[in-house]
Amino acid sequence: MTYSTKQNLIDRFGATELQQLTDRTNIPPSTIDDIVLGEALSDADALLDSYIAKRYSLPLDPVPSILTRMSGDIARFYLYGKRADKDGEVERAYKEAMAWAKDVARGLVELEQAGQPAEQTGGGTIRTEAPAKTFSRDSLKGM
Repeated sequence: MTYSTKQNLIDRFGATELQQLTDRTNIPPSTIDDIVLGEALSDADALLDSYIAKRYSLPLDPVPSILTRMSGDIARFYLYGKRADKDGEVERAYKEAMAWAKDVARGLVELEQAGQPAEQTGGGTIRTEAPAKTFSRDSLKGM
């Protein structure tokens, strides 16, 4: 299950932009290469999963709509590659998506309808041991 689909990207960014980013065989670009697009979407989902898995059990069902947007922004950045303008719209959207994913991992942001929280490792109590007191109120009398 992917967070974002080809149709999601077409709806958000337009077929022309996706043709220009994915069609590496036709000049001028005329088709959306499903393999290139699929790799970018898969990479974006894997990146998001690495952050989300810290807090939630995967796969998420249903997929929160915010994940569709964030996955699409990351995939678009991957498709642009080095062509993305520094501090341009594409890079800003990618950085926003990454900051959001990090906030999810830290627990600052919760996913709506995201299934069960992941089991927390560890837990239990903390036990400490210390040596017997060397000095006490009685032993220090008169000093």
